[in-house]
Amino acid sequence: MGMQSKNTASIEDKRAEEKEVVSKMIAIYCRGHKHTTVGLCQDCQGLLDYARQRVDRCPFMETKTFCSTCRVHCYEQSMRTRIREVMRYSGPWMLLYHPILTIRHLIEEQRAKKRQTERGTMP
Repeated sequence: MGMQSKNTASIEDKRAEEKEVVSKMIAIYCRGHKHTTVGLCQDCQGLLDYARQRVDRCPFMETKTFCSTCRVHCYEQSMRTRIREVMRYSGPWMLLYHPILTIRHLIEEQRAKKRQTERGTMP
């Protein structure tokens, strides 16, 4: 496998992981707010579909850490407000329901902060 193929596979793995995390967070939010008993309610499914589209189209996937720290905010304002609400609610619950994903996220967040400090820049 060439360097380009490895890099492409790495970016696609990162996209898949980001979609998985946002999917789990929206599911926790939807269940926690009793929107539905099975699956996602229509509004939460719409938010998930929107978030997945944004991840698929992200031109910074190779170098970015988290959408919240990105220099370009591609979510429209209303969706950005909704996803923030979901993450604020779901974040603490992620440690209980998905501890490995949460720990990985926290480690990557610390690494990103360290890189920012060393470079003196935002990703």
